[in-house]
Amino acid sequence: MPPALPSFAELQAPPVWRTVDFISDLHLQAGEPATFEAWRRYMGDTPADAVFILGDLFEVWVGDDAALEPGFAADCVAVLHAATARRAVFFMHGNRDFLVGEGFMRGCRTTLLPDPTVLGFAAKRWLLTHGDALCLADTDYMRFREQVRAPGWQRDFLAKPLAERMAIARHLRDESESRKRSAIGYADVDAAQARAWLEAADAQVMIHGHTHKPADHSLAQGQRAVLSDWDADAAPPRLEALRLTAAGARRVPLA
Repeated sequence: MPPALPSFAELQAPPVWRTVDFISDLHLQAGEPATFEAWRRYMGDTPADAVFILGDLFEVWVGDDAALEPGFAADCVAVLHAATARRAVFFMHGNRDFLVGEGFMRGCRTTLLPDPTVLGFAAKRWLLTHGDALCLADTDYMRFREQVRAPGWQRDFLAKPLAERMAIARHLRDESESRKRSAIGYADVDAAQARAWLEAADAQVMIHGHTHKPADHSLAQGQRAVLSDWDADAAPPRLEALRLTAAGARRVPLA
């Protein structure tokens, strides 16, 4: 039996917005400075009136207090804060940074967006989600997701000392990397559930990340646009935004 349909938040773009960008799955971390620099340049130079970050901006996030001291997290706050002086910036939780909180959002003047949200723009309804909640075949991850999204689990985890939280995060990341090396396939978005979401949201296009499989898919009820992940050190580099205007959507290479 498929899971119950979620509630769909609504956001209507102001009339002054002419260009809207979507990015996701940057997995920013201190050990990959080239990707951070590409993101910093993009956030400063994009012509978009609004940028939507649809999850996994960070490789890992163990609590907003990580950004209170000088370092990588504080550098990310500075980039976001500077960007919001020129354009609206929205952030949606991913499966790596679901612990980003309102305190962090206030500090960088960024708006936390519920997952999923329907955006009204250019006379269309665009359904925005990170995408992980639609990967129903990955039953191990779905159980993990249910556990870590529970308020009680998050409260208990955030009560631990920062060093302990960082150690737990490293362990989880090592497990994830081991799974990648073992060539275990990752589940893709469930097409039937994606169609059900689009129909229930009365939306024409779903935009999501998470799967690292950028492509455009036709569905009976509309379309599904999958965002690219970012890796400036890849050959060729993977750096891309999906840009909406009144003319429609197009992929913008940033490398």
